[in-house]
Amino acid sequence: MSNNERTYIMIKPDGVQRGLVGKIIQRFEERGFKLTALKLVQATEAHLEQHYADLKGKGFFPGLIKYMASGPVVAMVWEGLDAVKTGRVMLGATNPLQSPVGSIRGDYCLAVGRNICHGSDSVESAEKEIGLWFPEGVNQYISALEPWIFE
Repeated sequence: MSNNERTYIMIKPDGVQRGLVGKIIQRFEERGFKLTALKLVQATEAHLEQHYADLKGKGFFPGLIKYMASGPVVAMVWEGLDAVKTGRVMLGATNPLQSPVGSIRGDYCLAVGRNICHGSDSVESAEKEIGLWFPEGVNQYISALEPWIFE
């Protein structure tokens, strides 16, 4: 299949605490993406500072790191056609109030600081984030559903 790529999606502490993990996973599965890595993790502040290094100069950075370290997150890798771009559309805008109904944030969120998910913004950042969160690697397999999803 062409344009097959991987994306990193993280369910943030608010999504975990609100019991939305299964619903978010279900949306990616129903869309036809293949899950290749998944773990529940209590991230350290140092690990989160690496993940959000591009935001280090922003005024909200200390609060973001403190919040993200406040509870477990679910780290995932999804594979499929245009996974990064499509994953971001499925999540919706960073500001949930600008997200359409039907998107994850549009259906489940109200505030930017509690927007339940992180999604890679490019193929390059996806690969960097996958390496950071899954240094052990991800699973490689052929899904039995592929002939029913792809031409």
